[in-house]
Amino acid sequence: MSESTVLYAEHGAVATLTLNRPAALNSFTRQMHRDLWAALDVAEANPLIRALVITGAGRAFCAGADLAEFDFEPGPDLKSRADPGPVIDQAFNPIARRLQALRMPTIAAVNGVAAGAGASLAMSCDIAIAAPAASFIQAFSKIGLIPDAGGSWLLTERLGLARAMALAMTGDKLGAVQAKEWGMIWDVADDCLAAAATLAERLSVMPTKALVATRHLLQSSSTRTLSAQLDQERDTQSAMGQTDDYIEGVMAFREKRAPQFKGR
Repeated sequence: MSESTVLYAEHGAVATLTLNRPAALNSFTRQMHRDLWAALDVAEANPLIRALVITGAGRAFCAGADLAEFDFEPGPDLKSRADPGPVIDQAFNPIARRLQALRMPTIAAVNGVAAGAGASLAMSCDIAIAAPAASFIQAFSKIGLIPDAGGSWLLTERLGLARAMALAMTGDKLGAVQAKEWGMIWDVADDCLAAAATLAERLSVMPTKALVATRHLLQSSSTRTLSAQLDQERDTQSAMGQTDDYIEGVMAFREKRAPQFKGR
């Protein structure tokens, strides 16, 4: 996939996907969506891959949608031709849903600006680590649009309504350090890709099914009452109790040795 707009590499049990349109700040075209989907296919098809890192080439993580792909040629049906709805429905939303459904944990290494849907992509990953100079921008209000690719949900979930509302309405830049302080991202590191790779390697030898089940349990917790969440925890815990990794984890604890999880 070396000619792709998304580069794919494997290092042991970790796959790294690099958005590869640096001259355009890694903004999304339909081809880049297809290439990202194909890269996710490759990662999921390899049973040895148990963690995934997403980063950007050059000085940006992702600047959102490439507006050059929209048809703004003056003439009849301009509003219909420039409608962003179809690309959201056909490309951005499927990617956001797929990241939530991946069988492995995901880490965003935010190496530079993450704007618009690029910020949503970073927040869609399970964990995000940013470079000190990285920033997050809800650029939508500047062109008469609203946060998409999950941004309206993710912003509110991560930051609370007051901060989410102000960021979305003003389009102001949020720096990496403040993003960490506010809870948008996990950490800030000088070499965010190395830090993300180290964390991915750590996660890749952990009980993968339990990590993904944790993702689903936490992401959906706000939709349930405490009583309903207790039931969901019980059912999920019971399902995890049927995994090989659960047996291995308990046996290793009892035998005072390091566990050897297989992701099964």
